[in-house]
Amino acid sequence: MSVSPSSSAQAAREAVARRLRELRKEAGLTIVQLAAACRWHHSKTSRIENALQSPTTTDIRLWCSATGAADQAQDLIVQSLNAESMYREWRHQVRAGLKHLQDSVAQFYRDTQLFRVYSSTIVPGLLQTEGYAAAVLRTAARFRDLPIDDSAEAARARVERSRVIHEQGHRFVIVLEESVLHCQMADADAMAAQLGNLLSAGALPAVSLGIIPMATAERRQWPEETFQVYDDQLVSVELVSAEVKVTQPSEVALYLKTFEELRSMAVYGAEARALILRAIEALH
Repeated sequence: MSVSPSSSAQAAREAVARRLRELRKEAGLTIVQLAAACRWHHSKTSRIENALQSPTTTDIRLWCSATGAADQAQDLIVQSLNAESMYREWRHQVRAGLKHLQDSVAQFYRDTQLFRVYSSTIVPGLLQTEGYAAAVLRTAARFRDLPIDDSAEAARARVERSRVIHEQGHRFVIVLEESVLHCQMADADAMAAQLGNLLSAGALPAVSLGIIPMATAERRQWPEETFQVYDDQLVSVELVSAEVKVTQPSEVALYLKTFEELRSMAVYGAEARALILRAIEALH
């Protein structure tokens, strides 16, 4: 089963909306009557109940008061705030620049013991060389029309952050689709250096690097969205518009199950190195 990358955020929003709708119905109020009691237009009630508009703290307090459920207001407020915090728009994250975004998670990386990384798109940041990272971040800056392109500084910060891979106390289980090796995000020289770095990283004692061959027959799991799991507690999924952070235990467990399925299809050691070497040869 495929995991919807925005499922946590949307499911949490819908849960709040569903509970508010239940409170209205249990109180025997129509949409219009609830709106009148809260002193807003009935269309707002409909938008909130259909999770098309997120209720404010005041909206929830008024709603619960009107339905005789004031004692449930605080729990619903916390639930709603958590739902909104799950979904962080990239434009808010990059306002201070791409370098700031890299620096902001450096301590989190140092605190994480077990990294599980799956990528179906590009080489993960943990394994990126400075040249490859600069090309990737330059593309991101251009696509998002950032007023300041600090991709070069951000690339250096990303490489510095990734030195955690050489520090004791961490383990890295990384699975790539073979297509990642052939996705030419940088020029031939930078790509060759990046692929060479994969060969070196795969030999590190703390790193398990697996590659799922494109020729895999009868896959047990199709390629999924790129995601990272940190210490079985948090899953980070990168979308075009946002970064979704999954913390709900049942969803984290689903990502872990998906990761194990993908990992079981990968090749390691000499077979993985052969795929990387083939990709290097294809550059010339």
